[in-house]
Amino acid sequence: MQKGGSMEKAKALLVAISEDERGLNTAELMGNAALAIAALVVIWGALQALGVDVVGWIRGQLLGG
Repeated sequence: MQKGGSMEKAKALLVAISEDERGLNTAELMGNAALAIAALVVIWGALQALGVDVVGWIRGQLLGG
């Protein structure tokens, strides 16, 4: 059994895996999508809270005077 041949095959496999970045790109895209969803939830919550305050202020201005 040749140890050198097995070691060369393992090195070639590691080089092939490290040059293939499809998995990394997928992970990056999924991370970016998760951050975008989180940002949308935060923005939606802030706008909803602000919208309640704005509607109350407008109602007060119209009915109060």
